[in-house]
Amino acid sequence: MLAVWVEQLLGFASGALSAIREDERYPTLMAWARREGPELVDGDLALAQALAPELWSQTPLERLDFACEPLARPGRNEPCWCDSGRKTKQCCGAVSLPGHVPTHLMWMLSLREWKGETLKAALASGRAPAQALLEAGLIAAESGQRGRAQQILESLFENADWSRLPEQAEPAFEILVDLYQERGFHRKREALLDAVLDRGPLFLRGVALERLCLLHLDNDDLDSARSAFVRAQQTLPDSPTLAYIEAMLLLHEGHEEEAAERSRFWYRRLARQGDLEPEQLQFLADLADNPGATLAEQLLNAEADLAEPLVSLQALFEALPEAPRLDVRHEDGVLAYHSSAREDTLFAAFQAVFPSQVEGETLMGFDTDPWPQAGDWLPALCAHPEWLDSPAVVQSLALALTSRFGSLPWMAPSLFEPLARRLERWLAQVAEAGKAPLIWEAADNAALLRAGLALVVGMERGARQHSRELAETLLTLDDQDSLGLRELVLDQLLREGRDDEALALSERAVADERADPSSLLGMLMGRVLALYRLDRADEAGHALAQAHRHNPYALSLLCTESPRPAPTAGGGVAAPGSRAEAWQYRTLMRDQWRVTPGALEWLCAQAPDRKTSPGT
Repeated sequence: MLAVWVEQLLGFASGALSAIREDERYPTLMAWARREGPELVDGDLALAQALAPELWSQTPLERLDFACEPLARPGRNEPCWCDSGRKTKQCCGAVSLPGHVPTHLMWMLSLREWKGETLKAALASGRAPAQALLEAGLIAAESGQRGRAQQILESLFENADWSRLPEQAEPAFEILVDLYQERGFHRKREALLDAVLDRGPLFLRGVALERLCLLHLDNDDLDSARSAFVRAQQTLPDSPTLAYIEAMLLLHEGHEEEAAERSRFWYRRLARQGDLEPEQLQFLADLADNPGATLAEQLLNAEADLAEPLVSLQALFEALPEAPRLDVRHEDGVLAYHSSAREDTLFAAFQAVFPSQVEGETLMGFDTDPWPQAGDWLPALCAHPEWLDSPAVVQSLALALTSRFGSLPWMAPSLFEPLARRLERWLAQVAEAGKAPLIWEAADNAALLRAGLALVVGMERGARQHSRELAETLLTLDDQDSLGLRELVLDQLLREGRDDEALALSERAVADERADPSSLLGMLMGRVLALYRLDRADEAGHALAQAHRHNPYALSLLCTESPRPAPTAGGGVAAPGSRAEAWQYRTLMRDQWRVTPGALEWLCAQAPDRKTSPGT
């Protein structure tokens, strides 16, 4: 019965709103209620007459600057407010409504109806109830009206009394954050997160911290992600989402065993509380059993239309036969790979379904995003595994997978490592051809080198050792480091605690006049950290002075807890010596300074004015 009433109420209220908007006068509504209203409530004239005044009293009117014009509720012996001429007790007072009438219903329906300047003015009035904004915004988002949803939900959080926000505001907040992300409103997203963290209710502050942690993970800023997670844990210590986030964070940091251990801790703790849904509890149990596999499965399930093709791709990789040999020759003192006629034919067949072209002058880029058409090319690739005999196909697939899944450690074992093993067999054939460099410009070498770079990046978080080994193989073949892999290898050596090797690599790179200037800060600061870890503090101080001369911003950014970001324009390469370069280094490596005992304190004590400290 309740569902029937809700359907009738919505139909009647929508009709009543159309009648009101004719001239925004009460008699017009009552005339409509007696004439057309009964048809919407099973022919019940008395119910239609009783319901209309209730709805009028909560309807915002444009002629009153979106205020309502509520009727005074009459006494039992007073004339009824429906203008029937009878006493209330003999008219609407004798009618029992079949169910509740939400006090925000007409505002919610009005927000769904208004457009353009009218909607803008209604929102600016600040009169819309929070619940009406919440429901109208969610409905707009669900129906794909992203701009309208953003406009309404912004008003919810801009004009709201934060202490009185309904708990249903949580999904609205998450939808608005997602809308900002999808539509490129990054400053608005950051301002909303800051506002919620500053004055939002407790339940929203926890959600904001969780989202902030995920955003930092997406940006590879592990230090900031760890800080946000700790704050979220302090704010909402029993949130099941924290188990999921901590597992992701630990896997990003390369702590697989600790991720499993902490997942088991969360499962035991939350299972004892007994207030989780069975699906939540099962997810936590799976996470405790195998965090990486569980997160990978969750991601695949979330991919909707791509879940089946991606699972098929994983199965294809498991059964893929060994790649055929390549045509590699010595030419003018370098090694040159030449694509064969068969490989060209295979690549042409792949390119017929794959919509993007590799941009020749870039290390890792397509002219268009291939993933909107992945429902076509992924199944085709699975149906033609022989296409992967072509290095050009492997190159395109590696680039595509890295662009979509390269920041997710749990995808490395099933998507990146099989392709890496295939490429490594080809690189071994190249090495067998003799001692000579495999330079980017010669023949078709770029396909092998670019595929290698994409796979190194794709495995960097989830298969660190394999990523480093492949990077070192590429560096051996391409001693000019045209891929800029030295900095990545240095990062991984420091993360593995192989400080002697990190020091040797950084010193070779600093001394190499051919080295890419864009990687110099990482090499200089990597040398400082390695020397400090090796208890060679005096030498570390001299090395730090050289790094400071190269980039005067790096020291202060590392020693400030929450500095102002300095991203590069368009996400490109930062200029050597710039604040953006220092910000990139902080984002990638501050967590290594933080986890090295005493390193941040020592570093900040070296600041020229000695006023900066790790907690400032």
